[in-house]
Amino acid sequence: MPSLLVLGDSLTFHGPERPELLTHPRLYPNIATRALGPDWRADVQARLGWTARDAWWAITKDPYAWSVLVPRADALLLAVGQMDQLPAAVPTYLRDGIPYIRPGSLRRRVRGVYRSLAPRVIRATGGPFRQLPQTATDAYLSRIVNGVRHYRPGISVALLGPSPHTGPGFPSQRFHAPAVVAARRWAEREAVALVELDPIVQPSLDAGGGNPDGLHWAWEVHTAVGEAVACALRVRSTRDHRTAP
Repeated sequence: MPSLLVLGDSLTFHGPERPELLTHPRLYPNIATRALGPDWRADVQARLGWTARDAWWAITKDPYAWSVLVPRADALLLAVGQMDQLPAAVPTYLRDGIPYIRPGSLRRRVRGVYRSLAPRVIRATGGPFRQLPQTATDAYLSRIVNGVRHYRPGISVALLGPSPHTGPGFPSQRFHAPAVVAARRWAEREAVALVELDPIVQPSLDAGGGNPDGLHWAWEVHTAVGEAVACALRVRSTRDHRTAP
């Protein structure tokens, strides 16, 4: 049974209303595998807020990933980079440290203050930081591709470009346009198919579709993204076979 390995964030499992089971048929990884063929399956490794760095850690530190998912992958979708481009009010390591604060009452107060102040800081400044610097995003994506290609030579690889966003939590798209340019440059350098998301996602945002958080997609967007992923992987596979010695 051919397998599509998807390394992603919450966009892989979040619908317009709530997180869904990974087996939900309307999620884009499942749309993509059905478009690739009746026997394809989706192996999804994803978590809320994952960046390219988290995806690299997943396939190098999780034994199920590096001993089962990578060896059986016939195609790879890099669906991280969405979180990387989002504006941050403080360096990411400070935000990620909040769950470790003890006691719980103090942790909840700190989290509440952060959630209240972060959008205001981003709105006032445009976002002083990215969640992950672009150079780090590119470096971790390259590590992933090179590592997977080492064990799966000739595997078809696609990258989801940065998704446009809007909403109260991240009220700035300061880093989006540069991230799109960087994704194009990286995909060309690494010989990876690129699925551009602006033409697919932006109309839905303009129409007020999707989740009110301004990040997660409407079902029609999941459908369009899944079909675009399958098309990109088929084209990449055909091109790779034509250029193979």
